[in-house]
Amino acid sequence: MCHVIVTCRSMLWTLLSIVAAFGELIAFMSTDWLVGFPRTPDAVYGPHGATTAGEAYRPTLGIYGRCIKLPHLQRGILCGPYAIHFGEIASGFWQATSIFLAAGILLLCAVAFISVFTMCFQSIMKKSIFNVCGLLQGIAGLFLILGLMLYPAGWGSNKVQLYCGPDAAPYRAGLCSMGWAFYTAMGGTVLTFICAVFSAQAEIATSSDKVQEEIEEGKSLICLL
Repeated sequence: MCHVIVTCRSMLWTLLSIVAAFGELIAFMSTDWLVGFPRTPDAVYGPHGATTAGEAYRPTLGIYGRCIKLPHLQRGILCGPYAIHFGEIASGFWQATSIFLAAGILLLCAVAFISVFTMCFQSIMKKSIFNVCGLLQGIAGLFLILGLMLYPAGWGSNKVQLYCGPDAAPYRAGLCSMGWAFYTAMGGTVLTFICAVFSAQAEIATSSDKVQEEIEEGKSLICLL
């Protein structure tokens, strides 16, 4: 018989696990890791065919994508991947970053999917599902940390210097500033470790004496604070 067990701690862990997974996924896909120095497009066509100077803007560069403004485009900023193949990513360090972040995000998404079903299933092969998920989140957090540590090592690549100036070097962003995606990835990593630790509390909440008493009374839906 399936017992649906809902507690505040288990639901909070589930919510935080989903937020961490989606936060890391959105950050990885974003182009706003580095914000380049202000620049002006070479020229844009005016209403009478003459060329006029374009408005200043700041291009952005992600791990595999970028946003730039082209003078002949009337729709404004053009965003998309600059790397069609894995080997075209700006540097070997960013390629390693992509691998570690993708591995961490894959684990986080798997945990987020499983966490939805923890209300009904609390064990896998006689192992606590919360403890297993907490272990996976800890491993994912290590992958994310490795990826974020390697990411600044790629700032010396030619691609980054186009956006950040010739002073850009490993662990020195030159004229660039950090975009929201980098901070989101950092925040998601911290949240991942919080979830890994908090999974133990979710396990305690769903296996407490109060829960066992409710089960013994024959209740199938158990809601506890």
